[in-house]
Amino acid sequence: MTPNLFGTDGIRGLVNVDILSEEKAIENLHHKREVSPSLMRLIGEVLGRIHDTLPGNGSSIVIGWDQRPDNQLLAEYLTLGLQISGCKVIQIGVCATPTLHYATLHQAARIGCMITASHNPVSDSGLKVFDAYGFKTTPELENEISQIAEQLSQEEREIDIVEHKRLAKPSIDHSHTKWAQNLHVNWLTERLENFTNLFGKLNRSENFNIAQPLLLDSSKGSAANWFSEWLDTNLGISSIEVSQKAQFMNHNCGAGDMSPTQTWTFEQAKQDSHLLLTQLEPAKAGTIVAAALDGDGDRCLIIQATEEGFKVIDGDAIADTVVNAGTKNSGNWTLAASIESDLSLLSGLDRFPQTVSSIETAVGDRWLSFSLSSTDGKQGLISSTNSPKILGVEDSGHLVMPSLHPLINSKWSLVGDGTATLTSFLLALSNHNPANLMERGWKKRQSATEVNRELWDGVNPLSDDIEQMARRGLESLGEVGNWKRSRLKGEQNLMLIHAKFNGDDLSLGIRNSGTQAKISVSLRLSSSDKTDGLDELVDSLVHHLNSNMS
Repeated sequence: MTPNLFGTDGIRGLVNVDILSEEKAIENLHHKREVSPSLMRLIGEVLGRIHDTLPGNGSSIVIGWDQRPDNQLLAEYLTLGLQISGCKVIQIGVCATPTLHYATLHQAARIGCMITASHNPVSDSGLKVFDAYGFKTTPELENEISQIAEQLSQEEREIDIVEHKRLAKPSIDHSHTKWAQNLHVNWLTERLENFTNLFGKLNRSENFNIAQPLLLDSSKGSAANWFSEWLDTNLGISSIEVSQKAQFMNHNCGAGDMSPTQTWTFEQAKQDSHLLLTQLEPAKAGTIVAAALDGDGDRCLIIQATEEGFKVIDGDAIADTVVNAGTKNSGNWTLAASIESDLSLLSGLDRFPQTVSSIETAVGDRWLSFSLSSTDGKQGLISSTNSPKILGVEDSGHLVMPSLHPLINSKWSLVGDGTATLTSFLLALSNHNPANLMERGWKKRQSATEVNRELWDGVNPLSDDIEQMARRGLESLGEVGNWKRSRLKGEQNLMLIHAKFNGDDLSLGIRNSGTQAKISVSLRLSSSDKTDGLDELVDSLVHHLNSNMS
């Protein structure tokens, strides 16, 4: 079987502009985690050859990229490959990933291509591919692309310099204008009305403590150029963008350098290398003091003051507040969360005043979108006169929310956008009921590193051994019941266990990383009580995996 070029969220790797051979480009992606212009041309040709089998009509492809130094070169070669295959390419230039999503719908394109490596170092880049509905690629499509790319790399398909120059130029070029930025600004302004209908207008009540000015860290991505002004104009919230002082995108800035459960004392924050943290000032406990997006702008984490310093409000806590306000103002909701979210988020939904249905998904924001939009197993636009009351969340700060299609009435796509996440949270925070917020559970996530991932598939004897080891360990610590082992779509190698532990909900998920030689062990409990011995249990499982997967 041909190895998949794609990881958990697209293709990512260290940029190497010197790789000329397409065979070498594929080999180096697999073995050295390197991305090259040759690889981009190859994938462009593949997408061009199969585009008419994908949803939608026409042959136009939208390409955008973030501020990484080699991205324009990668865009040139991707354009070359697409136009060799007869596609019309529209380049929109520097943008956020959600902007690319929306531009694909706005231009009625067949495919959208975002050249980015998200929160990875600026030396990396990669590719995220969207279909005509704004959904990211499925594993089935990724496997097909990988197989065709492998076959094409064996063929002789050289073109001369003249043809290269001609075909590498897009049919429509917005890359030297503010077209993409203006599109995102106008889009967010339009979405504000929907958010206001769902959560209420900004209510400066006793439940709404926010620093003035709010510190904003857009990771020196595209939002750094406009979002602060937008918050002031549309919400009356004064903010200061701090990432402009960074040397380059994602360098000591942004959400990528923060963990969902991280805390700092006042002193630790001042001494940290993170640009945002060093500028935080003490504030009344509970005050929202800052927000951080990642480099490609599709997720957001929020910083709150505590008695001793500061803490991260992660995606789970953001979603909890959003659904809290949503059920207070606008009825029943559906909430999708990944297997690494706080278990208490989905286990105590009766705390809300309206019915909230839950969905558990694989890791990756695409699975949130797939689960919320699926009809008979097929993904598509959602039909609704009003904004659908649905939300998908990962603790990393990805919130997937509905967005009205720009060309089709009463049709909604699903997208994760850090600017929309912060906007929704601020509205929801000012209108929620604090009494209905979840009580955080307990979780520990640890990885066995430098392992041979081929030795783990979630069903083999090693998996059985780990399951037995975990159950024996838990039974030695307390009462265990309702033990169930299962799988999830999207996690081919996942072993997922749900159980009761001392009366609380428990989840154990063990899965291969999609991008690195490691395997993740995630143990979650719906309560933060009765956790003695659980840290050591996770340690022992990781040790066993390290010993048996080298």
